[in-house]
Amino acid sequence: MGRIRPTYIKRVAIELVEKYPKAFSGDFENNKKMVADLADVYSTSMRNRIAGYITRYVSHTEI
Repeated sequence: MGRIRPTYIKRVAIELVEKYPKAFSGDFENNKKMVADLADVYSTSMRNRIAGYITRYVSHTEI
């Protein structure tokens, strides 16, 4: 069973990936830095949740 993420995390993550497709990869640490640079995320936990969803999203779409 996976974790259910709120819709706003998914929406922000997918918008970032569509806008900057070359900026994100399957590496969580890189995605964390890119989310902090490209989005206005004020809390660390929210940044990490968005970066984690991007990591899963990118790694599943590469297959």
